[in-house]
Amino acid sequence: MLELRGLHCRYGGQWLLHDASLRVAAGEIVALLGPSGSGKSTLLKIAAGLLQPESGQVWWDGQDISAQAPERRRFSLMFQDFALFAHLNVQDNVAFGLREQGLRRALAREQANQMLDVFGMRALAGRRVWNLSGGEQQRVALARALITQPRALLLDEPFSALDADLRVTLRDEFQRRIRAAGMPTLLVTHDEAEARAMADRSLRLVQGRLQEVHCEDGR
Repeated sequence: MLELRGLHCRYGGQWLLHDASLRVAAGEIVALLGPSGSGKSTLLKIAAGLLQPESGQVWWDGQDISAQAPERRRFSLMFQDFALFAHLNVQDNVAFGLREQGLRRALAREQANQMLDVFGMRALAGRRVWNLSGGEQQRVALARALITQPRALLLDEPFSALDADLRVTLRDEFQRRIRAAGMPTLLVTHDEAEARAMADRSLRLVQGRLQEVHCEDGR
């Protein structure tokens, strides 16, 4: 279980997070809703260990991991801007996390190709990422997020650049893998329809506080 306890974080004198707390169970998908600048991405970065809050803790399976480095948490964070490596081709971008875990290059590339098959990208394995469309880059980022079998998945607008049919296909694929692996998942999205379709429950950030979104609110 992933837990965020009493997070406080300010930017420009305004609260982005004010006593923000939530629990995400194994295999559960929780959507975070709210306008741009409301603190959703900040919350993901704190969970991933890339940003320290003014106060509050991140817990994993009953253990306070707030002081752990990001790589020790073994969470996968997919940024809204994809954060792909321009000097690597598609295959090696997807294989990167496996190489960081010590897997041999040949085996990492083989597993990367298998994951690229899932996303319909095998034919582009040797292409540089700057030659890809926005939707293709997004699929590479999604493949890279899943391949290391992370303990938790943190997704920042993961399907925004995809066409409608592919969005539904990959959303279903992610749901299946999340359930099978028992990964707690936080999904940041502006799309309430996407939250209803994919998430088990939704929360909205309002002036730094997390509020449950109920059916009558659009959930």
